[in-house]
Amino acid sequence: MDEGRLSAALVSYLGTTLSVELACDFVKLRRDCSTGTLERASPGKFVETFVQCLQQLATGTYDAKPDVDGYLSKKAENEAQLPEGLRICGARLARSIYTFRNKRNIAHKNPVDPNRFDLGLAHHGAAWIMAELLRNATGITMHEAGALIALVQAPVGTLVEEIDGVRLVHADTSVRGEILILLHSHFPERVLVPAILATMSARSPSSVKNRLGELRSAKLLHGDGKVGYRLTQAGHQAAVAEIQAALQAAGTG
Repeated sequence: MDEGRLSAALVSYLGTTLSVELACDFVKLRRDCSTGTLERASPGKFVETFVQCLQQLATGTYDAKPDVDGYLSKKAENEAQLPEGLRICGARLARSIYTFRNKRNIAHKNPVDPNRFDLGLAHHGAAWIMAELLRNATGITMHEAGALIALVQAPVGTLVEEIDGVRLVHADTSVRGEILILLHSHFPERVLVPAILATMSARSPSSVKNRLGELRSAKLLHGDGKVGYRLTQAGHQAAVAEIQAALQAAGTG
């Protein structure tokens, strides 16, 4: 997911600050859905930023701390300046996401595991909202709008399948690329070397270990053979690039 490309496509419609924040919130939510982590409480933040976007589009200004539920339930649908798709469908969908965030245990880190169906619904709803904003945005070609809409609506996790506790990477890529994609699916958790080798059983164990060492030296991974490895921020960016390349090669990116 190219966060910069998303924000650049929306900047002429929403302004720089809201475009950057909304793209960041969406990518975090998408990452939460992919990894099952909730440390960013991203569904609520995404909806809050979307409310600010609606306010900006309707009045030219927005509240620093908007009354999210009040605006979506009582005011949004009466904002005649807004396109109908955002004013009615987008507002109702955003309120549903906010309700799930507050009532279904997907607001914050919690000892109870998140319900993946709830988080998945929040992600798909946010993807629809992003697509509708992109469709209404000005200053980009129809081809670019279509490509970006396809990108934000691409299924999460299609490159990684879990069977009997082993994650398999379905991508025609190098050993390095497979490691990055695998660790991306676990991010931000560490993965022990035996688990990496089990996933990459078709690869030479020595080759896998050599690539792990190289990635660690390049500061794309953190950890070691005893405690396992996790992606650094630079490693996460490298993994995203591998995923985008694999999806594009498969004709789904």
